[in-house]
Amino acid sequence: MLIGIDPLLGPELLAMLRAMGHGDEIAVVDANYPAVADARRLVRMDGIDAPRIVRAILSVMPLDDFVEETAFRPAAQNDVDRIEPVMVELQDAVTAHAPQVRLTPLVGKPFYDRVRSAFGVVASGEARLYGNIILRKGVIRPTGG
Repeated sequence: MLIGIDPLLGPELLAMLRAMGHGDEIAVVDANYPAVADARRLVRMDGIDAPRIVRAILSVMPLDDFVEETAFRPAAQNDVDRIEPVMVELQDAVTAHAPQVRLTPLVGKPFYDRVRSAFGVVASGEARLYGNIILRKGVIRPTGG
């Protein structure tokens, strides 16, 4: 346990987040996603839903504010306008830390390709379909003088 660190963030996930640089991406994928096949680096968090994992990650990782799009979701049934309930919860988790950020839908192959090229993947226990998100890491700005 660490003071001020969400206890959901275990040593493997903290190490992954710490190793990421500005512009690197991390994907949180649902229980149906082929995470083992697609991940360059994988952390398993079975039994924990995706929105909870996103809240924990964003408690220590800023989103990229140098680009317009910094958080991505799959397009359910290849329909960019279809919003599944889990996507609402994922958006709420992002909004809690970055109110200006909206999830950008990606249709089919571009979403899978982006997960494959992500720095790391977190395999969640999210049972709801389309419970996936990709987050682009921002910079940690210096404090003080």
